[in-house]
Amino acid sequence: MASSPTISPSASASTKASKKPRGRPPSAKTAGAANSRPAPVKGLDRSLALLDVLSQENGLSLSEVAARADIAASTAHRILTTLEAHKFVRQDEDSELWSIGLKAFQIGSAFLRGRKVVDAGRPAMRDLLRRSGETVNLAIKDDTAIVYISQMESPSSIRAVHRPGSRSPVHSSAVGKMLLAGLPDEEVRAFLAQTGMERFTATTITGADNFLTELAQARKRGWSLDNEERIDGMRCIASAIYNEHGEAIAGLSISGPVNRLTAARIEELGPLVADAGHDVTLAIGGTSPAKAPLGKVI
Repeated sequence: MASSPTISPSASASTKASKKPRGRPPSAKTAGAANSRPAPVKGLDRSLALLDVLSQENGLSLSEVAARADIAASTAHRILTTLEAHKFVRQDEDSELWSIGLKAFQIGSAFLRGRKVVDAGRPAMRDLLRRSGETVNLAIKDDTAIVYISQMESPSSIRAVHRPGSRSPVHSSAVGKMLLAGLPDEEVRAFLAQTGMERFTATTITGADNFLTELAQARKRGWSLDNEERIDGMRCIASAIYNEHGEAIAGLSISGPVNRLTAARIEELGPLVADAGHDVTLAIGGTSPAKAPLGKVI
């Protein structure tokens, strides 16, 4: 019978010394660092800050990008040229303005592919556009803001526009109201205390009690209203889209100027928006609140 091979102590030590450590860097496991996060990579931090700045505008000069990201212009230029080489940003040859590049768009699109609500929502969005004549939006909640992820623009010359990727405070948006309407009042109060309720117009709701009254109405009728609370002269009607657990995961809305979204028109369109949200909920295998307990915004 063949005997099992043995390794001498010296050979064992040599073997261990030659092996590279696996898993996290040793520094992450020492001196009580088990519960702390690794230090951020400064260069990557700055690169992401520049991408975030550029995502908010159609084109910015070098000095504007640097100022908004609070980075020295020389540093910003080095980062931008590196990102440009990888097609994450691009610079217009004539205006010399910087903007988001094709690669960043492709990566952003990969996120949307993972959310079936975008594809499922297109038929309902087209129907709402046809029936209302107003811009139709699809949005999700990202931490303390609403992020628009899809849009179909009104053919009218005067219309509301929320570019995909743009953000809006939760408390001053119709979609935000519908997403918060899926939470118990005490959780809504805690959220508002954390984010604050900045005033943008004369009609922005800045008190938690008044906001909760608004949510109670939204729950009852199945749709919410942004009554010029973010932008003067613009109104928005929204409904929520729910997953299989009855959790609000997105919002569907129509936006337009006050001269078209009159009180009478709002009462007419509100139920249509609510029905559209319900249709998308069913399309993704979701459950409406009427058939499930209050959900959580995720």
